[in-house]
Amino acid sequence: MTSTRTPAAAGPWADRVDAVDWAGVRGELDSYGCALTGPLLSPGEAADIAALYPEVSRFRSTVDMARYRFGEGQYRYFAEPFPDPVVALKQALYPRLLPIARDWWARLGREAPWPDTLDEWLAMCHAAGQTRSTPILLRYGPGDWNALHRDLYGELVFPLQVVINLNDPGVDHTGGEFLVYEQRPRAQSRATATLIPHGHGLVFTTRDRPVRSARGWSAAPVRHGVSVIRSGRRFTLGLVFHDAT
Repeated sequence: MTSTRTPAAAGPWADRVDAVDWAGVRGELDSYGCALTGPLLSPGEAADIAALYPEVSRFRSTVDMARYRFGEGQYRYFAEPFPDPVVALKQALYPRLLPIARDWWARLGREAPWPDTLDEWLAMCHAAGQTRSTPILLRYGPGDWNALHRDLYGELVFPLQVVINLNDPGVDHTGGEFLVYEQRPRAQSRATATLIPHGHGLVFTTRDRPVRSARGWSAAPVRHGVSVIRSGRRFTLGLVFHDAT
């Protein structure tokens, strides 16, 4: 179940991306900074990806979150060749997320740097020195959690990313809600918690997003994290659309 970085999006994963209510996703992102997609991976596909975690050779690096005070738990960055679903989902999701990203930057009076295809965008990242792969497989056990943070990795940033729950909440784990924390201009900060269903995706804000203010549109900084796992084990797949320095 492996592939190179950039084949055309195909197969069941692209079909599932096409079946997403993208108008609904856009509305939820505008309201809350995050939105569920519906199923992107079958239970079997999710289990296959989670089962890769012990295969250290499949990853370029491992991060112990406690060591860096990122929380508790561990995650690994995939090395190439990536699993087929990772490649196909990124290729299929990028053109769906791109209009939202460009619209957000237009509201904020910013020039949108993202080209029409993921391949062109990753080539821009590499030319800027961001050459390290960023698909992430995260593993949490009882008591583990992820501190509020942003996945920036360099100067070039895509403003949306996707996380997929590889386990069945309430069955495989309790706790582990995905958290989005937004600092709203001249207002109290707001947190949104989402329990992501098995195999479903959540689109969320990478760094900041436009919100209405007295002056029109303002950029609201956003961070994300994961609440404490109370029992069981939780694996998630993170799809970031820019590479790292």
